[in-house]
Amino acid sequence: MTLVKFNNRPVNRVFNSVFDDLLNQFPTTWKDSSLHNPPVNIHETSDAYHVELSAPGLKKEDFQVKVEDGLLTIGYEQKEETKSEEYKTVRREFSQRSFKRSFTVEDQVNVDNIEAKYEQGVLKLRLPKKEQAKPTVKQINIQ
Repeated sequence: MTLVKFNNRPVNRVFNSVFDDLLNQFPTTWKDSSLHNPPVNIHETSDAYHVELSAPGLKKEDFQVKVEDGLLTIGYEQKEETKSEEYKTVRREFSQRSFKRSFTVEDQVNVDNIEAKYEQGVLKLRLPKKEQAKPTVKQINIQ
């Protein structure tokens, strides 16, 4: 079996190296910008809105969730890792980036009773509706 080689290295390794070198040349402000936002699902039930934010591998202590001036903000602040003198990282392909997502909270949400929990990589928020916002069903008798 004959492998295609370039400078005594298999071609696929050469291309991988070229692409890695090219991508590493972009400024860190572009590579690590806030363009990365975790995906969110929003559901509505009769008594609440449910927000699910996919954020696997993060620590719940590093999340910030707040409501201010009608805006629900979910943020994650990446903590600085301590450098070790014992080993040197040669290549880093996965990282956890800081992010901030904001959503408008309608007047019908009871902001005092918002609940949040983080389980299996998903941050789940429950935004209960105020009593007057819940749909009421009134049976009307036909005469």
